[in-house]
Amino acid sequence: MIEDDRSNGREPFRVAQLEVEAGRRGNTDIPVARFVTGEWLNLPVEIVHGAKPGPTIWLSGAIHGDELDGVEIIRRVLHELRPTHLSGTVIGVPVVNVFGFAAESRYLPDRRDLNRSFPGRDNGSMAARLAYLFMSEVVARADFGLDFHCGSDGRANLPQIRANLDHAPTRDLANAFAPPMVLHSTPPEGSLRNAAAEAGVPTLVYEGGEARRFTRSAIRAGVHGALRFLSELGMIRRAPKATDEPIEARSSGWVRAPRSGICQIDVDLGDRVDEGEKLGSVTELMGRDPEPLRATAGGVVIGRRIGPLVHQGEALVHIAR
Repeated sequence: MIEDDRSNGREPFRVAQLEVEAGRRGNTDIPVARFVTGEWLNLPVEIVHGAKPGPTIWLSGAIHGDELDGVEIIRRVLHELRPTHLSGTVIGVPVVNVFGFAAESRYLPDRRDLNRSFPGRDNGSMAARLAYLFMSEVVARADFGLDFHCGSDGRANLPQIRANLDHAPTRDLANAFAPPMVLHSTPPEGSLRNAAAEAGVPTLVYEGGEARRFTRSAIRAGVHGALRFLSELGMIRRAPKATDEPIEARSSGWVRAPRSGICQIDVDLGDRVDEGEKLGSVTELMGRDPEPLRATAGGVVIGRRIGPLVHQGEALVHIAR
């Protein structure tokens, strides 16, 4: 389907079987693979092709199928854009891991992690094929990327950008996004960010909220940040003003459970803590023999465990130094 919002002066933008004229928007479903029933499962893509020249960026969500905040962020950002006023092109892919999304699962049906499968292969596993499709149809057409994630495995994340802050243009875009925290990090092997960087496409990863639900504050921060990102690139004229400068951190680490039991965490996302400060405790079933959780470094709490039942060594509090 193509929305009739025509303008002239630029070449059409093509992805898969879709061709979108300048100053218009369109959407398509790219076939990924068949269900066991024989029905096709497709990758939904929306293109907003601006009337004016500018960079091409992609917005991707739900690479882990149970991480839903990015889906809503991308839907809202796409709704905000007007192709007749846009400079450049936005490729929106709210749900990349369509299999996991349909099953409310982090993984693909074969339990592979899609975000460890990039850049993929056209004749590999299901994860490899989906990664290859995304790289060839989306990343290869883009100049920059924004990939949206949430906390996983029963954890919540403070809204934050993870990026290579040693690359000056990427650092500028991360700070323009203006989340509460900007964290320098090296992308893991097989991740979309790593594969995109090797392909010469700088990418920011947004982390915020928790899996399997909408987190209002993380969605709001993600939408506002994405619009500021587009504004920094000169693609849109106006974006929400940042209320505070982001805190920049060079590293982070987890405080882990000293024993198995029932955990009480006494700090919240965004709290500043000192090295050695008590963050909570873990007790046995009846509440006896509490063992304290203590900060292994000073910094800001950017992630924390949600549920109270923990096993020894489990990651409980994430501190950006």
